[in-house]
Amino acid sequence: MRQLRQHRTDQTVAASVDPRSRLLAAALLLGLVVGSSGSAFPLQVAGICLPVALIAGMPPKVLMLRLLHPLFIATVILVLKTFMGPGQSADLFSAGTFTVSGHLNGLQEGTLIASRIMGAVSVAVLLSQVMTFTETMAALSWLRVPRGLVDVSLFAWRSLFMLYDDAGIVFTAQKNRLGYCGMRRGLRSFGAMAGMLIIRAFDNSQAVTTAMSQRGYDGTLPQVGGTRLGGIQLAGLFAFAALATTAWKLQN
Repeated sequence: MRQLRQHRTDQTVAASVDPRSRLLAAALLLGLVVGSSGSAFPLQVAGICLPVALIAGMPPKVLMLRLLHPLFIATVILVLKTFMGPGQSADLFSAGTFTVSGHLNGLQEGTLIASRIMGAVSVAVLLSQVMTFTETMAALSWLRVPRGLVDVSLFAWRSLFMLYDDAGIVFTAQKNRLGYCGMRRGLRSFGAMAGMLIIRAFDNSQAVTTAMSQRGYDGTLPQVGGTRLGGIQLAGLFAFAALATTAWKLQN
């Protein structure tokens, strides 16, 4: 949650790139990664995006935590495809009397799927590092995403931190009163905290509704969707698209 509060884009080169250009470039990369027929291009994208995310200021520990789940899913798919896939089995590894047999076709398919997963995740990780949530919502509004979805997401984003602060206060109070000494007391305290957060969420929603209506809220929030992309931004976006598409075609 602390990482969600940090805004690092002002300290990187990405600050000079319009958020809409970043989002369109990321969408293009995701499409090329998913549509790749070989594992070379997705792995190349992952090999570029992950170091750039570190350069942009993401701590290595946070990067590893964000990659744990995708790595686990990719590993499971690779193992299942290799040992339970179609086709004839063959010896994949042999050391003396120890031999590992698997399906070569399944190994190729599993490698391709795993590479796509890592390539797509690396693009998402880099995008989350160089774009704030409000920039993302503004870019989605410019792309004609339904206005109601954008507004609800912005309100939910604000409420998320309010509930996080409330949960921290309740958790600290329970912990000081030995509410988490033992499994049974811990579960009981956690249930009480969850119930209190649900009640506070409804109370906060009513308070926000009243405050917004008193300030002239008519159902829409002001966005930057009306402005146009500059010529330099468009030229850079087209150049990036041409370079990425050329690399994709050469490796497919």
